[in-house]
Amino acid sequence: MKDGEVRDFGRRDKIGYMFGDFGNDFTFIFASSFLMVFYTKVLGISGGMVGTLFLVARFVDAFTDVTMGRIVDAAPPARDGKFRCWIRRMCGPVALSSFLMYQTAMAQASMPWKIVYMYVTYLLWGSIFYTSINIPYGSMASAITTEASERTALSTFRSIGATLAGLVIGIVTPLFLYTTDADGNQVVRGGGTFTVVAGIFSILALLCYLVCYRMTTERVAVERDVDAESVSFAATLGAIARSRALLGMIGAAVFLLLSQLLISTMNNYIYPDYFGDARGISLFTLLSTLVILLVVAPLGVPVSRRFGKKEASVAGMLFSGVVFAVMYVLKLQNMWLFLWLGAIGYLGLGFFNTVIWANITDVIDDQEVQTGHRDDGTVYAVYSFARKVGQALAGGIGGWALQVIGYEPAAAAQTDVVRRGLYTTATLVPAIGFFVVAAILWFVYPLDKRRVEKNVEELKKKHLPAEH
Repeated sequence: MKDGEVRDFGRRDKIGYMFGDFGNDFTFIFASSFLMVFYTKVLGISGGMVGTLFLVARFVDAFTDVTMGRIVDAAPPARDGKFRCWIRRMCGPVALSSFLMYQTAMAQASMPWKIVYMYVTYLLWGSIFYTSINIPYGSMASAITTEASERTALSTFRSIGATLAGLVIGIVTPLFLYTTDADGNQVVRGGGTFTVVAGIFSILALLCYLVCYRMTTERVAVERDVDAESVSFAATLGAIARSRALLGMIGAAVFLLLSQLLISTMNNYIYPDYFGDARGISLFTLLSTLVILLVVAPLGVPVSRRFGKKEASVAGMLFSGVVFAVMYVLKLQNMWLFLWLGAIGYLGLGFFNTVIWANITDVIDDQEVQTGHRDDGTVYAVYSFARKVGQALAGGIGGWALQVIGYEPAAAAQTDVVRRGLYTTATLVPAIGFFVVAAILWFVYPLDKRRVEKNVEELKKKHLPAEH
């Protein structure tokens, strides 16, 4: 390639972008799946207290997410791009702060110190450092390509990265974290196991971020809008708040994550405590991952191109809702049947997750068409905050549900009432969430196939390739 030429979009960008979410989810999915387990079963903190932490953190994120988005929009491009530079700057801090959350030595501290430790390390990781890398990373898709099909491909590969991280975390982690006591009950392993596993995942996250940085290229000029600089921050947020597309996607994202992460959280309780077999955690992760990699991912681009991302996502979420509702009605006692039905239910969920990042890029495009200004970082930050609300609600509902149904972390075996409560929380609540997502996408989110294609054509005339 000659000096000054920009490499064409291709497989290298897709693989590089995939590694970005691989890095994200070595800390995010690990926290979503096992942080509550660490807090409740290792540190002995109540589920209600943990749920409150997650909600408090989201209030903090309301400021840090949007502030970071504004910083990204206002900052001039660095030598390595407008967004990639943040991956280089923040990959180390986010990996280190994740590691600090899982210090098993804190189990010996008094409860007040445990609470302080929990708040400080969680806010440091989630509200500051993870925000500072995730928002530029998500915004970067619009600077890599303007083509709708290529953005869907980026979204698909990003979802594959998250799925692969989930596969590693979901299958390998329980094998190290759980053991069987003398009475045959599944219990969390003691010692420094949590800390060691967290350290390994932090190192892997750092390496994945660096691969993403090296393999992706920003080729679309996303410069500061001179006219937009005179627009106040409040006015920008006001315009975003009036975006039906963004509001629809925010609503869908909140209930999607509420359902998905609640399933992930409750898996850590329903398999050891309801079915009496912690292996189910790893097996479910394996089955659901295979469904996404072998069935959903190959169909993401062609199905979206043929029917539209919105239209296909609505059908997928309705399918998932029906499957989990059936699981609730059947009150299954056979773990293998529960596993297979849950994996089948992930078909619809997996499709929406595969294209969701292309949807938010469509929202950013629509915002520019409607207002004349492009605020990639700010729009993505608002959306990122909404996703964290969904994560917090999932953790909060999971923690509060454990407390309401009478779950005893120190008990070797739970009562029948508690076991039934675990089953309901793991099936009925996600089913309701999936139906709500489908309704929001259909009745609120306006970016159907025709409107997305129209926006892309309008913006092609405006944006020129960046000069390198």
